[in-house]
Amino acid sequence: MTDPTLTTTWNLGTDGDDLYARLMAAHEGLTDDESARLNVRLVLLLMNHIGDRAVLEEAIAAARPSRPEPTNAT
Repeated sequence: MTDPTLTTTWNLGTDGDDLYARLMAAHEGLTDDESARLNVRLVLLLMNHIGDRAVLEEAIAAARPSRPEPTNAT
């Protein structure tokens, strides 16, 4: 059985730089819109591959930028 928590520690071994370069190369020559669509397709493919709602919810929360709580102006 797999661990149902998000892995946030380095898990790519020595392939990280090469995989990042491959991701950047996939965006070369694309318009901003095409690049955004590539990112969406990649995210959806990886979400489907992971397939664990709890892990995906944790990843979404971890990826979302923190925003300060609004203050009540009186």
